[in-house]
Amino acid sequence: MSNELQLIEKAKAGSVKAFTELVESYRPRLFRYLVTRCNNHADAEDALQDALINAYKYLHTYNPQWRFSTWLYRIAIRNLCRNSDENITELDEPGDADNDPLDHVIAASERQNLWSSARRLLNDEVYTAMWLRYAEDMSIRDIASALDRSVSWTKVNLMRGRNTLDTELAQSKSEAYG
Repeated sequence: MSNELQLIEKAKAGSVKAFTELVESYRPRLFRYLVTRCNNHADAEDALQDALINAYKYLHTYNPQWRFSTWLYRIAIRNLCRNSDENITELDEPGDADNDPLDHVIAASERQNLWSSARRLLNDEVYTAMWLRYAEDMSIRDIASALDRSVSWTKVNLMRGRNTLDTELAQSKSEAYG
């Protein structure tokens, strides 16, 4: 049995320490996703805490057929859907000390512009599917499960999202280089 499954079993048996150890590896990634969907970092922290509280509360419902991360993201997404009046804020990413600072600023700006465009152009579900696929590297099957959609819906909407962003990028480049 994997270490993650052992932690899940211990947490189901009531070990707060095991649950804490289990979710700590997901906390930064889940926060990074939530901050793109909330008004500010404080709201994202609140959403993260709500997701973790609900994960602890409903841990007994976790099915090991799915990755734990998929189950955890699904909880966070459902919480956001209940509070759908939240808006995005800009994503601040920590720098990498090994890179040239200018390269880091340019790369961060390009990522920020891409995700800002995606948020503006795509509906919530397609944006979330794109985020889970390209920022979190989730499988199509896990994304479908997290969004409670079919694999076919997920594939089609990822393709449509990419096409929408490709079109926007092409238009932006033609306007910039005139």
